[in-house]
Amino acid sequence: MMTYSKKSSGSLRLQQPLRDAFPLAQAEVSHVKELLEFICSGPILKEIGLAPKKVAESIDKWTLYGSQLCRFFKINELYLTKPQKIRIYHYYVPVFLWCEQEVSRHRSMFKEDDEIPPLVIGFNAPQGCGKTTLVEALDYLFRITGRKSATISIDDFYLAAEEQVKLRESNPDNALLELRGNAGSHDLSLSVETLKAIGSLTKEGKKIKLPRYNKSAYNGRGDRADPSTWPEVEGPLTVVLFEGWMLGFKPLPAEIVKAVDPQLETVNKNLKDYHDAWDKFIDSWIVIKIQDPGCVYNWRLQAEIAMRDDGKPGMSDEEVRDFVSRYLPAYKAYLPTLYSDGPNGANPEHLLVVEIDVGRNPILTR
Repeated sequence: MMTYSKKSSGSLRLQQPLRDAFPLAQAEVSHVKELLEFICSGPILKEIGLAPKKVAESIDKWTLYGSQLCRFFKINELYLTKPQKIRIYHYYVPVFLWCEQEVSRHRSMFKEDDEIPPLVIGFNAPQGCGKTTLVEALDYLFRITGRKSATISIDDFYLAAEEQVKLRESNPDNALLELRGNAGSHDLSLSVETLKAIGSLTKEGKKIKLPRYNKSAYNGRGDRADPSTWPEVEGPLTVVLFEGWMLGFKPLPAEIVKAVDPQLETVNKNLKDYHDAWDKFIDSWIVIKIQDPGCVYNWRLQAEIAMRDDGKPGMSDEEVRDFVSRYLPAYKAYLPTLYSDGPNGANPEHLLVVEIDVGRNPILTR
């Protein structure tokens, strides 16, 4: 049977997307042939350029990575449910293999004695879709394969509490800027400083601290975490995993955003500065595509209900609705362009688009 660790809230959070799949029956991975057939039925193999023959030649690697992820999520690899198999072998492992390809391509551009900056992979994915769990799984696989990696989120660059108050007071009639989240609520100078510093981690002994944000401070309004608690990373870094719900959003003509929501006009103006602060530092992109932004509300509600069921403080249904409503205008305005044109500044040759269903699993799109 499936087992879970309850040692920490972080462990439970990482497992949540696997738990949310609501498995009904076990599907034992009994032998390599069965696993190979299952892997080859995955919807994104073509996207990453893997034919069945290539999968067969590297089945030992697939087995190793799958086994390690089962250990990471504390689930029994001999009795995986079908949803668990899908999440691991149709999603996490193939995305990791694509990342490995991008790392190899990036490093091949330098000479043997060069100091190689880390590859920065940007993840655009809506809230609640499991992007944090995906990034954590990829980070884990990089570490067990001997590569130094670091993770960072756009959330880490939110304005400190005092600056957030100033933003709110200077936009008293704009609900989209009342709380953190939309363009304008981030410290872009901190972003540039941090991303430049990360790019310089090419030698052993060179270290930097990565900023972190405390969302629970000031009764949930949030504040930058004390620098003494920021995690430290040391070079040489191989890869940086940079995730965020609005990474790669492009500013649009004013009439388009005003038609979605007049309050979005100020957010759109603020967005013009974000390419130089975030997007231009990203070498490769992964876009997690959804069919309906309304899924964000349901996913967030599921997470809050799970927190309340575990005896932890969580938002009420109405608070969830209010929270998500502050993001939906941006989703409605910017996702169509993101999906049709790609992220701001992205090279199509180094872009992976993974479309997911309401269960957060990848689906075949073409």
